[in-house]
Amino acid sequence: MTMKFPNSPLLLLILSILSSLSVSWATSEPVPINGFLQCLPNQFHSGHPIFEAVYTPQNTSFRSVLMARIKNRRFSSPTIPKPLAIVAAKHESHVQATIVCAKQHGLQIRIRSGGHDYEGLSYVSHVPFVVLDMFHLQSVNVSVKDESAWVESGATLGKIYHKIAQKSKVHGFPAGVGPTVGAGGHFSGGGYGNLMRKYGLSIDNIVDAKLVDADGRILDRKSMGEDIFWALTGGGGGSFGVVLSWKLKLVRVPEKVTVFNVTRTLEQGVTDVLYKWQFVAPVLPKDLFLRARPEIENNTEGKKIAEVSFIGQFLGQTHELLPLMNKRFPELGLRREDCHEVSWFESVVFWAELPLGTPRSIYLNLKNKPIPFFKAKSDYVKKPIPKKVIEYMFKAMLEIGNIWMEWNPHGGRMSEISSSATPSPHRAGNLYMIQYYTSWFQDEGIEATNSYIHLTRKLHEKMTPFVSRNPREAFQNYRDLDIGANLYNQSNLLTARAYGSKYFEGNFERLVRVKTMIDPHNFFRHEQSIPPI
Repeated sequence: MTMKFPNSPLLLLILSILSSLSVSWATSEPVPINGFLQCLPNQFHSGHPIFEAVYTPQNTSFRSVLMARIKNRRFSSPTIPKPLAIVAAKHESHVQATIVCAKQHGLQIRIRSGGHDYEGLSYVSHVPFVVLDMFHLQSVNVSVKDESAWVESGATLGKIYHKIAQKSKVHGFPAGVGPTVGAGGHFSGGGYGNLMRKYGLSIDNIVDAKLVDADGRILDRKSMGEDIFWALTGGGGGSFGVVLSWKLKLVRVPEKVTVFNVTRTLEQGVTDVLYKWQFVAPVLPKDLFLRARPEIENNTEGKKIAEVSFIGQFLGQTHELLPLMNKRFPELGLRREDCHEVSWFESVVFWAELPLGTPRSIYLNLKNKPIPFFKAKSDYVKKPIPKKVIEYMFKAMLEIGNIWMEWNPHGGRMSEISSSATPSPHRAGNLYMIQYYTSWFQDEGIEATNSYIHLTRKLHEKMTPFVSRNPREAFQNYRDLDIGANLYNQSNLLTARAYGSKYFEGNFERLVRVKTMIDPHNFFRHEQSIPPI
């Protein structure tokens, strides 16, 4: 039996990759990798030899270095094109040399920090390319005195949190809950987490950055100017240059915070609880972040069941939290035994789904979990979704099976920041953001991939009338080629507007002007980059 699949942007991308392999990589014309490699040691002499940082397919470590930070198995198959070289930069001069030599020899670069790009754009290209891997550039220097930290782009969120906690019990930083996520991509795309209702996104708390531009110059906020700095804080990675490091403004947290995770099933009336959550979570006090996570699990009998985990963090203690929850959200039935009073760093461990009491040092050397195949999408919700739609949603999720969603409440500080303050415009007027995440481990091959992706798109399509529209907004950190992509190495402005309007709304045009200013020849580009005029 022959199964038919939708003519998707992802499928077109894969086909174009395979086509380019046979046309441009297998012709008699040599790919200019030799010239690139010979160019590298002649640039930016700094006492840090670059040859130690370069891996080619002939190197025995090439595959392990490439695969170490591929977080989506859809992009690890043998048919996906591999880079002609990987430069695992150990010094800023290595970044400068990679840019200058790639530009001189007609190679594209893809910039990778943690490897969590949902569509693999930080390590896959359909034209001859090299990967600039930032994982060695991971220093974190915390200054409690002026409540700041300089963080290199290769540092993981886990390392950042660990270093802050080493220096202070009353400081933190608003960012995500994934400890292996790299700072470079996370901050470039906005960066949100459980402190956003109190302090906003990561980008709302970044005060400086060091950028290498297309000419190899290193610029800080003062020398690059406010327009370029603005574009870096949420305009997406891989469009304007390579950010070496970021200066964070630390935020104050109590010595003890309260966390909880309460799960309710359909049989326990979770549809009504989730419906009520929409009215409550976005208007709770700023100190309380309450995520809803609808998901499908197997019960003790192996039967798939739908349930919702309500995961909360309160910047205070249990005796303050319980009266608040009993008054504002009694339907959840939060009890004292559900609550854990922990330090802010221990709350980070809790959100990473590690056991409370996990030694702090483990956070620096977390072993990678099994890497799934996955597809993700996102939405913003401005009006509560009707109860009947929630009922349909659960039915669709049971059909897909390996899916969960995250409903992340806005309000609080998020409603106070102007939509143009940073490129990320999703501020006042949004009740919450949805992430759809379908994953699978065992079912390999294009048929399984297309089947899961088709079901995910089907659920996303059914939600269309109940989420934002004109445009249907999406979160840039959850990159999604379905919403528009410049394939075949093109940079069409009209195509870019399709995805740019969803990620950036009215800020897209300003991003285009900044791109024209900093990179007029469009050296830094990928399928969803910002093009110049």
